[in-house]
Amino acid sequence: MKLKIAIASLSLLASVAGAQQQGISKNEILIGTIQDLSGPLAGYGKQARAGMMMAIEEINELGGIHGRKIKLLVEDSGYDPKKAILATQKLVNQEKIFMMVGHIGTAQNEAAMPIQFEKDVINFFPLTAARSMYEPFHRLKFSTLPTYYEQIHSSLPKLVRQKNVTKVCTIYQDDDFGLEVLQGTEEGLKAVKMTLTDKASFKRGATDFSSQVAKMQASGCELVVLGTIIRETIGTIGTARKMGFNPIFMGSSAAYTDLIHKIGGKAMDGFYAASTAQFPYMDDPSQPVRRWAAKYKTQFNEDPSTISVFGYTTINVFANAMRDAGDRPTTSKFIRSMEVVKVPADMFGAPALKFTPTRRLGSDESRLSQIQDGRWNVVIDYNSK
Repeated sequence: MKLKIAIASLSLLASVAGAQQQGISKNEILIGTIQDLSGPLAGYGKQARAGMMMAIEEINELGGIHGRKIKLLVEDSGYDPKKAILATQKLVNQEKIFMMVGHIGTAQNEAAMPIQFEKDVINFFPLTAARSMYEPFHRLKFSTLPTYYEQIHSSLPKLVRQKNVTKVCTIYQDDDFGLEVLQGTEEGLKAVKMTLTDKASFKRGATDFSSQVAKMQASGCELVVLGTIIRETIGTIGTARKMGFNPIFMGSSAAYTDLIHKIGGKAMDGFYAASTAQFPYMDDPSQPVRRWAAKYKTQFNEDPSTISVFGYTTINVFANAMRDAGDRPTTSKFIRSMEVVKVPADMFGAPALKFTPTRRLGSDESRLSQIQDGRWNVVIDYNSK
């Protein structure tokens, strides 16, 4: 009798322990994401959400993960850190999500992570390439995008050598994102024994870049590194073209989007940007990519983008790690599975990912693409000199 009671007590304790894992129920895995659906990066936010939903629907149609369906809750930050805090509090404390996935924005993630970490909620593959997404080390951080710093640091010397330029300048957003681009530029130039000729910054939300462009023009800049995102990239290059100033423009992955040439038009031709995944055009030479792009367009009535790909692959990497975490998943089990998983290069051209107990960035590789006749084309590949 005592043995039966002891066994029953252990079973009860195991049941209670299982019930204590936030966001995991018998039939569901509850995850959350915070996107910009109404602010300056709404184009990115909607594409990321669509890519995530496409992957989730495919996984759930096949029975989910160990019998559990994935449910995604989406909140809008409007690209405002204060709104991101409120959204995080709602998802973590009220909705009680298991994990935060693909949250957009550097400042937004930095504001959100302390709230998540207090409740043992992982910050998984944030949609920003800031170093703070994996440094300093924290067991609840997992990042996949090479940092803005590293993108520029590694790509700039290659472009300088290829184009044989002697005067490099930068225009950058006056925040953590822009400062990473500035630092990457300064360090990258050391590899070719050069220093910055000039620099100019602007406040987040700025729409007039004439003074910054005029400063670059007066300094005779031959290559201008842009610490800009969508509308700032278009505004800066468009202003320069109107002023008859036509240097080489180069940016980070933050500006690697079809929205640059769709909105900015012909003036954007020639612009370079760091990238990882190849742009998924409807007529891509790869049949699997064409098939995927066609399915996406049918589902969402628009062409996919690399941000759509990011959302899609983020969910699939999450799902694979959840499968490895077993049929009674916990945050600790998920972390252990991520620390040994090896994610191979995918059909979109993204590099392989690898995490360890001491490394939380999956890959630091990037390549350089250029807008040519309104399309992104890879011009300097991984590991090129």
